[in-house]
Amino acid sequence: MRTALSILALLAAGTASADRLTLDRLHSDPALAGNGVRALKVSPDGARVTFLRGRPDNQFQMDLWEFNLKDKSTRRLVDSKVLVAEENLSDAEKARRERERTAALKGIINYSWSPDGKRLLVPIAGNLYLIDVAKPDAARLVASGNVTDPKISPKGKYVSFVRDQNLYVIDLATGKEKALTTDGKGTLHNGEAEFVAQEEMHQYTGYYWAPDDSAIAYRRYDEAQVPVARRFEIYADRTDVIEQRYPAAGDKNAIVELRIVDPVSGATKEIDLGAEKDIYLVRADFSADSKKLLFQRQTRDQKKLELIAVDTATLAQKVLVTETAKTWTDINDDLRFLSGGRGFVWSSHRTGRNHLYLFDMDGNVKHALTKGEWGIDNLLAVDEQAGKVYFSSNKDAIIDKQTYAVSLDGRNAGKPVRVTQADGWHDTTFARNGQLFVDTWSDPANPPQVSIRKPDGAILTWLEKNEVNASHPYYQYKSDHLPVEYGTLQASDGQTLYWSMIKPYRFDPAKKYPVYLSTYGGPGPQHVSRKWGDPFDMFMAQQGYVVFRLDNRGSGRRERAFTDAIYRNLGKVEVQDQLAGIDFLGKQAFVDPKRIGVYGWSYGGFMTLRLLSQGSDKIAAGVSGAPVTDWALYDTHYTERFMDKPSENKEGYADSTVFKHVDGLKSNLLLIHGMADDNVLFTNTTKMIDALVNRGVQFELMTYPGAKHGVSDRKQRKHVQVGIDAFFRKHLKPDTVQ
Repeated sequence: MRTALSILALLAAGTASADRLTLDRLHSDPALAGNGVRALKVSPDGARVTFLRGRPDNQFQMDLWEFNLKDKSTRRLVDSKVLVAEENLSDAEKARRERERTAALKGIINYSWSPDGKRLLVPIAGNLYLIDVAKPDAARLVASGNVTDPKISPKGKYVSFVRDQNLYVIDLATGKEKALTTDGKGTLHNGEAEFVAQEEMHQYTGYYWAPDDSAIAYRRYDEAQVPVARRFEIYADRTDVIEQRYPAAGDKNAIVELRIVDPVSGATKEIDLGAEKDIYLVRADFSADSKKLLFQRQTRDQKKLELIAVDTATLAQKVLVTETAKTWTDINDDLRFLSGGRGFVWSSHRTGRNHLYLFDMDGNVKHALTKGEWGIDNLLAVDEQAGKVYFSSNKDAIIDKQTYAVSLDGRNAGKPVRVTQADGWHDTTFARNGQLFVDTWSDPANPPQVSIRKPDGAILTWLEKNEVNASHPYYQYKSDHLPVEYGTLQASDGQTLYWSMIKPYRFDPAKKYPVYLSTYGGPGPQHVSRKWGDPFDMFMAQQGYVVFRLDNRGSGRRERAFTDAIYRNLGKVEVQDQLAGIDFLGKQAFVDPKRIGVYGWSYGGFMTLRLLSQGSDKIAAGVSGAPVTDWALYDTHYTERFMDKPSENKEGYADSTVFKHVDGLKSNLLLIHGMADDNVLFTNTTKMIDALVNRGVQFELMTYPGAKHGVSDRKQRKHVQVGIDAFFRKHLKPDTVQ
C-alpha cells in the first residue's frame, strides 16, 4: 500500500484574481508549481537529458522533451498528441497505471533509450514507436495491439514487450516479430509481475535482459489458486461485475516460476526456485558478464530474503546473501554488479539501519561502504573509474533528502561527503557513467528546481530554474505563501517523532484556531519532509486552519527500531503517537482544542477511523478516504509483512480492525471511497457503513462512480477537495479571513 491521495500533491495549476489560493485554481492549468518534469534520464552517450512534461493547457498530458548539453537548448522531442490524438487504453494498461500511480496521466508515460543514445522507444496507448533523436518527427511504429512494458535490449539488437500475457521480441535488423511464449492466457501470464508484486514490491516488469542480449529471464505465473474476489465496479452509466484474483491475507498467492529464454532460438530453461513453492520472487538481475542470473527469494513470512546466483549455462546455484529479521526483511533496488566479476554492492538492515556493503562474487562481505547511526535511502550510482559510490540519505536531517558520496574501497564509510548542499529535498538521477547527475531540489518556500551538476555537486547548467518571478504561475500567490515550521515530540517509548506546522493566514497569537491534521501513518511514506508541499495544505492554512502533520512510529526513512514498533498490531502505536500530537496541539495557546479535524486517505483513511474511534473526545471531525477497515481484507504481501497470517496472529488482527474500537466513534465523519477500487476493495467501506448504521451513528458518505483507489479523474479529484473543505468548514468553523 502506498499513499494514493498523493493525488492531491499532483494537483497544482491556472490563473485567478485573488492572491490567496482557491480550489478552482488548484485544479486548473498551468501547474502552480511551474514547469514540472518527470522521468528524468541521461542519455547513454551523456549528450542529452530527457524528461516528460505536461502541457500549459493540461498538466496531465505528457510530452517528451530534451535538454541538449552541448548547445544548452531545450526542445520538445515528441508531441504525444501527434503520435496518438485520442487514447483508448486496454483494461490491462489501466490496471498497470493504477499500480504505478500514473492513472491520472495521459500521453507519453514512460520511454527508454537505445544503448548508443541515438534512438528512443516510446509506448503510447498500446502502440510502440521507435524514434531517431536526430529526426524525431519520423516516428516509426514497430508494434501495436495493447503492447505493455516495452524495452530496448542492452546491446540494441532487439525491442521486447508483453502483449496478451505473452513475451515478444522484434529483431531490429530485420523488423521480424517473434513470440517467445505462446501459452499465456486465462490465469497464466508470461513476462508480467503478479498483482502483489506490482502493488507491494514495486515490481512493474516481469522480464529482465542479459547485458549481452543473449537471453531474457522472465517470470511466469499462474494465479489459478488465488481466490476470486467478485465485486461490482459501479460507473455512472453501468455496473460491471468483476472477478478479480485478489489474494487477501492468509489466502493462496499466485505460483511464480522463473525461466530463461534465448531470443534467437526460443529455447527455454527453467530455474529451480526451491522446494517451497509458497514464496515471493521479488527481484531478478543478470551479472555484468551475463554468465549468472541473480534472483531474490523471500519466504512467505518475509523473515528471510536470499540472493541466489544461477550459472546460466549449467543452472548450478549458490546462495550469496541471506538476510533475516525477527519482524520482516525489506526489499530494494540497490544491487549493482562491478565489472570484471569484482563483486557487487548490496544494501542491508543487518545493523538496524540501512547501509551499503561490497561483496565478492562468492557472497563474502569485503567491507562496509557506509556505516554509522544513520541509514541510506537508496543507491544512486557506482563510478568504478573514480572509485565512488553515490547514495541518498537523511543523514544530516531526518526531514531532508541529500546526495552523498563514499569511496568504493570503504575508507570513509562513516564519513560520507555531502554532494548536494541546499537544505531541503533532493531527488537525483545519475548518468550511467557517474560523470554527471540531474538534481531536482525543493524546499517549503521554493517549488522544484532542476539543475545538471558535476559529481562533486558543482552546477553545470540549469534545466529548469523555476524561479517564482512575474511569469511564474505561483507569482501572484507568493506574497501570501505561509512558512512551514518543524519540531519534534517524544513517543511513549522515548523515540523521536517529527512534526510540521503551517500557522494560519494573518496569524494572531492571541486568537484560537481550528486544526486540520493530515495523516498517513502507514509504513513506507514519510509525511513530514522539508520540500515543496501539497497545495491543499497551503489552501487550508489560508482558510484559517493550523495545518499539522506528524510522522508516527512505523513511518519510513527511519531505523528499524522505529519502523518495527508496529509489528503484529497495526494502528496501535500509530494512534498513540498521533493522539500525542493532538495533545501537544491542545496545549498551544493559539489552538482551539474543541475544533480539531483529521483527514487521511488509504492507510490514512484507516488512521482517521481509528483516531475517531479512540479519540472522539479530542477530535471534532474526520474525513476518511478509501480506508482499510479490516486487515483480513487487504492483500497478502503487505498485510502479512507487518501482521503475519491471520491464523498466526488472531489477537493482532482482531485488535487492528476498526470494528474492535468503533463503539467509541462519536465525532462527525465523512467517508469517501471510489466505487471501482481494486486495491482497497469497496467492501472495506460497505462493512464500515453497516457497522455505523447498526450502531445508530450518523455520518456523511461520498462515493465516486468508476473511481479506482487514486481517484484519477480531474473533476472527481476536485470534487473530493471541495467536499473536504465544505465538511471541515461546517464542523470546525474557521474564522473568515479578509
